[in-house]
Amino acid sequence: MGTTYYFLPTRNLFGEDSVKETGSLMQSLGGKKTLIVTDAFLAKQGMARMVQDILKDSGVESVVFGGVEPNPKDVNVEAGLKVFKENGCDSIISLGGGSSHDCAKGIGIVASNGGNIRDYEGVDKSQKPMCPMVAINTTAGTASEITRFCIITDTSRHVKMAIVDWRVTPQIAINDPKLMVGMPPSLTAATGMDALTHAIEAYVSTANCDFTDPLALHAIKMIQNDLVDSYNGDMVKRDSMHNAQCLAGMAFSNALLGIVHSMAHKTGAAFADYGAHIIHGAANAMYLPKVIAFNAKDETAKERYCYIADFMGLGGTSADEKVANLIAYLRKMNDDLNIPHCIKNYGADSYPTENGFVPEEVFLERLPEIAANAILDACTGSNPRQPSQEEMEKLLKCCYYDTEVDF
Repeated sequence: MGTTYYFLPTRNLFGEDSVKETGSLMQSLGGKKTLIVTDAFLAKQGMARMVQDILKDSGVESVVFGGVEPNPKDVNVEAGLKVFKENGCDSIISLGGGSSHDCAKGIGIVASNGGNIRDYEGVDKSQKPMCPMVAINTTAGTASEITRFCIITDTSRHVKMAIVDWRVTPQIAINDPKLMVGMPPSLTAATGMDALTHAIEAYVSTANCDFTDPLALHAIKMIQNDLVDSYNGDMVKRDSMHNAQCLAGMAFSNALLGIVHSMAHKTGAAFADYGAHIIHGAANAMYLPKVIAFNAKDETAKERYCYIADFMGLGGTSADEKVANLIAYLRKMNDDLNIPHCIKNYGADSYPTENGFVPEEVFLERLPEIAANAILDACTGSNPRQPSQEEMEKLLKCCYYDTEVDF
């Protein structure tokens, strides 16, 4: 058996007011002038200013880049990198959810290695560690604050690039529940299903190991217990989801993922010219039941899905029943979270609708290219069943029409 690597930030902070330690932590990393990478909302509503004040008290200068967009783009990375260089920054703080963390990672890796963010698509393409980075989380789901994954949209190809590189793992992650009280229900739902997909894909990934399995399973159980209540406004459960998504992140940063994420990456921005993105967590939620049915044709994967179903207490006497119960449970969870079951019914606002924003003829026209890109995605290699081009196209069609996967 080969060498097993395990990646995590060197320090993880949890609990109320843990954000107040940001200044001393950045100081300990040697940061003297840091770039705070965030979105326009957090830049304007005072949270970025709060972090700046904390840094100032520790003698650390800072400048704010508030240009992160949802589903961050290569142009956001380039704009942030320009601010980083022009202000002589030596470190980075990401403030927000997955979009801010991913954009910050992109800025950091290009600042250290040069070139363009597109040069780093794939696995471990960088040569030098990025500058010191502290990730301050304000959502619960993506776990980008602790992982070696960075997802950036290539605006020239309209695809999300998966950058998997241990050098983009932040050195410090801060999860302060006080910063999460403003999450809207739709974001709670999408990020929560993203976390559940992380845990399930990590558990059945071909790169799973004894260190990742317990993290994945416990995250699954916590999300089963807490996500729907968190969506419905239970703040105690929302705090618990913080921990669950972090556990799922620890699992998948090491065990890697599968084709649910490959498909989500390559469909997310593929129809942007029709007025919207397919939100990443919602895409995962729609595709996960279909991929489970596809992967369960592999006996090892089926055994692992059965173990998940047993661990969740879903019942069933045969392996096929257990897999079917798991799929049915996930579909019911999507209903409870007001997430559509397929692209055909995915509205531009991410809610279910009879006619979604992606026209059928446009989907079918772009299907071969999307399928080819999904197969090439960095997450496909650790999927338990490797799809052909034909199978990936058929699987994506099932995800468009919500039809049964029988191949």
